[in-house]
Amino acid sequence: MRETVDAIYRSRSRHIFATLIRLLGDFDVAEEALHDAFRAALEQWPREGVPANPQAWLVSTGRFKAIDGIRRRARFEPLPDDVEERLAADGGDELDGEGLEDDRLRLIFTCCHPALSPDAQVALTLREVCGLTTEEIARAFLTAAPTLAQRIVRAKAKIRDTRIPYQVPPPVELPDRVDSVLRVIYLVFNEGYSASSGEALMRSDLSGEAIRVGRLLIELLPEPEALGLLALMLLQESRRAARSAPTGDLILLADQDRSLWNGHYIAEGSALVERTLSSRRFGPYTLQAAIAAVHANAPNAAATDWAEITRLYDLLLRIDPSPVIELNRAVAVAMRDGPLPGLALIDAILMRGDLADYHLAHSARADLCRRLGRAAEARASYERAHELARQEPERRFLKRRLRELPG
Repeated sequence: MRETVDAIYRSRSRHIFATLIRLLGDFDVAEEALHDAFRAALEQWPREGVPANPQAWLVSTGRFKAIDGIRRRARFEPLPDDVEERLAADGGDELDGEGLEDDRLRLIFTCCHPALSPDAQVALTLREVCGLTTEEIARAFLTAAPTLAQRIVRAKAKIRDTRIPYQVPPPVELPDRVDSVLRVIYLVFNEGYSASSGEALMRSDLSGEAIRVGRLLIELLPEPEALGLLALMLLQESRRAARSAPTGDLILLADQDRSLWNGHYIAEGSALVERTLSSRRFGPYTLQAAIAAVHANAPNAAATDWAEITRLYDLLLRIDPSPVIELNRAVAVAMRDGPLPGLALIDAILMRGDLADYHLAHSARADLCRRLGRAAEARASYERAHELARQEPERRFLKRRLRELPG
């Protein structure tokens, strides 16, 4: 029974949490109610059996336990004006979730409200929508955990004190609000596609959730960049099965078994790219998706159209300049023109001080030095990349590259 409860917690706890926030109107009360509900399941289900609808049971149990706690506290302290109204609302007809607007989409728009700072939006979404621990988010942000925890506490307090509504905005407000939501969805996807730290290369729960929410978003707002983001996530996710060995070790794109790639995701993502490009209202997500589509549709690594990829990176740099995009373009140039021109571009980025602490910049430089036969330089760059990397599969890969160098 413990295994059953644990499995439901892993797969459904954030959905249940989102619904409890809607019913209870408070992040912390909903979090406590969530844990009370799962504790009750561990006590009651072994005796009574697993209910026909475990999610509805857990929502209902958590809600009633929270109401009991709130009313006990009300004996000693006054309740906010709207609490009694919320407690009186039954909500029982809404627990199946069939045909209803998704509570997690409501939660994302709340966490991404413009009244919150961009850093707070991302941190709160990763914590409350995706269930990452404060320590995991802090590592992703390269921030001290206590600092990150305070950021989340302040964001929740602002939502409570300024009464930011728990809702999807009305249509007239959606265009202004969607950019921050797209950014956060993509950050969630990236944490799943390539975990920022730890033993696992990927976290399929996060990338799968980001894709699910991306689909919900385009049903609500089929804007070109929302379509472009979904295309990008599908095309990246299509390679999941080929990105790591059974041992968990990293497999580079050029060495992946392309028969393992998900053809349905590639077809859907490529069609979305074509649709979005034809609108002529595309942005950075669509261009990144177009780059991913070139990779996905190449029959093998040698057939990759690096000239087209470089051209797309040129466009991307014009509309969304950043050192990371410069780095990716430099790698594409190296594949098109040879390692020496690419190395010159990467060295220029590093000499400016940009990406000095970004392990992938040093790893890319090391690879180009290795291809040029500059073993000493390659070793120094691989060692720096290894020092900066926080994900164990990447660290093992870099160690292997170091062992393979001559001398």
